[in-house]
Amino acid sequence: MRSTAAWTPAEPTAPDPDPDRCARELADLLAGQRTLALTGAGLSTPSGIPDYRSPGSPARTPMTIDMFLGSEQFQRHYWARNHLGWRHMDAAEPNAAHRALAAMETAGLLSGVLTQNVDMLHLKAGSRRVLDLHGSYGRVVCLQCGHRLSRHRLDEALEAANPGFRERVAGRGAIEVAPDADAVLDDTADFVPVACPECGGTLKPDIVYFGEVVPNTVVTQAFSMVDEADGLLVVGSSLTVMSGLRFVRHAAKHGKPVIILNRGTTRGDDVATRKIDQRCETILPAVAEQLIARAPVGNPG
Repeated sequence: MRSTAAWTPAEPTAPDPDPDRCARELADLLAGQRTLALTGAGLSTPSGIPDYRSPGSPARTPMTIDMFLGSEQFQRHYWARNHLGWRHMDAAEPNAAHRALAAMETAGLLSGVLTQNVDMLHLKAGSRRVLDLHGSYGRVVCLQCGHRLSRHRLDEALEAANPGFRERVAGRGAIEVAPDADAVLDDTADFVPVACPECGGTLKPDIVYFGEVVPNTVVTQAFSMVDEADGLLVVGSSLTVMSGLRFVRHAAKHGKPVIILNRGTTRGDDVATRKIDQRCETILPAVAEQLIARAPVGNPG
């Protein structure tokens, strides 16, 4: 379950002062290992996607499943905001940290990625074995019949049902985009949601909302990926929610090294083999370059 209890910005911390030394040390720790990456929102902030916990970010009230299911009025409010915000996420490009992880996987140095992000940037960067713990902004699911459709297809239906909506909103001034592809917008009374094209049921983004449980099949697959790996590398996650923290605790319990690369403290610091307080887009490209240079020629991807 994803809780909203702690969604206030983290207290600022001083970063480790020597990024080059941090990169060399991290490369030494990962050398000769088939490591699994667990990634969070801090990985995607350099791509322009805001998060909930970075120092200096505004306090936010994220979407909960109870809020979404509570009323048709709130669903309309949500879809109006998402109709604007999802485009920002769809246009985002992977940054150097995403590309570094993809390069490490291709070189056979990374066994895969568990991600708490819903932005699909790992796939855009070229990572192949990616498990979306919290779903994906690019899909929509019907709560009644389970039918799934792409967010692009839903956009066509919403555009047809709400001609001129985006232009009217654009005339009201700048729109702030919050995490999970949600735009900050108050006036949504004139927005018309659309129903499932198969059964007329309620559509919801195929995302695990706060207060909702990650599907058992996903959890089982994630634990299996942790068990198969030699160690766990946490990148850009404060591990505030149990949906990520449990894999860190599981790895540590079974004697696997846990290395955390994140700006600020995390809930997994006490079990980490090594914690590096630095920006992932600064450290990971150098780590990938060093590891790939050391890897034997012909190492399988």
